[in-house]
Amino acid sequence: MHLGVSLPDKLIRTVAVYLVLAVILRVVGKRDLAQVNAFDLIVMLLLSNVVQNAIIGPDNSLLGGLIGAVVLVAANAGVVRAIRRNERLARLLEGRPTVLARNGRWDLRALRDEGLRLADVEAALRRQNANSVDDVQTLSLEPGGAIVATLLPDQQSATIADVRRIEAKIDELLQRLAAAG
Repeated sequence: MHLGVSLPDKLIRTVAVYLVLAVILRVVGKRDLAQVNAFDLIVMLLLSNVVQNAIIGPDNSLLGGLIGAVVLVAANAGVVRAIRRNERLARLLEGRPTVLARNGRWDLRALRDEGLRLADVEAALRRQNANSVDDVQTLSLEPGGAIVATLLPDQQSATIADVRRIEAKIDELLQRLAAAG
């Protein structure tokens, strides 16, 4: 239960590592959040081990580890609240959506810049009811890493309201036919 480093040192170390990792992830891009593959998972696990000593220093105590964990969670909660309240800060820290395709055409430069493989993005398209990029009005990679497709109007699924409007028109036509016949 004895701290191996001073409390202020532990607080500064934890916040500094958090901020540096946030900057690294921001610079690397949204792809890491969108498409975590086995290699990305390995890097994330190793990264946590690499920065462990930077956070706790020569302190292997239970109390030291708990303080580091509390400070890390508190720093993250503070950043999340600040982002929620300030749109400019959110854009600065999280970035903006990146358009990957528009009107059925890929933006190959955007895919390359985000480090995305076409096959992975096509799989994300199919999960959103698009058969191919030809069905897409816009396809974007959002700041949180989600890939979002807006389908062309003719490719969008019918809603219950659409079905009810068709039923109403059919009923109207049937009534006209019955009245005329």
